[in-house]
Amino acid sequence: MKYAVKLNYSEEDNGFIATVPELPGCSAFGETDEEALKEIKIAEELWIKTAKKEGRPIPKPVAENKYSGRFSLRVPPELYKRLIIEAKEQKVSINQLITYKLAAA
Repeated sequence: MKYAVKLNYSEEDNGFIATVPELPGCSAFGETDEEALKEIKIAEELWIKTAKKEGRPIPKPVAENKYSGRFSLRVPPELYKRLIIEAKEQKVSINQLITYKLAAA
């Protein structure tokens, strides 16, 4: 299975912390990013092995899902109005504007 791995540097621990967000509590430490990534693979295997042994469900990796790229969102009318005005000022569609804002966040 191919799970996404999140890697962060920890000043407190003076090293790298790797986590698998889809597997609660699955994390590993390394003094280097390479070491943390090596260790997280071991932690992931142990997490899955333990979950199977305990009869807990094992989530399907998000990367294996198919996504349409569409979602519906309701916003207050005043916000929608401001977004429409900003999109017109920038000469882009509201979809392009919101996509840009989400990517920049």
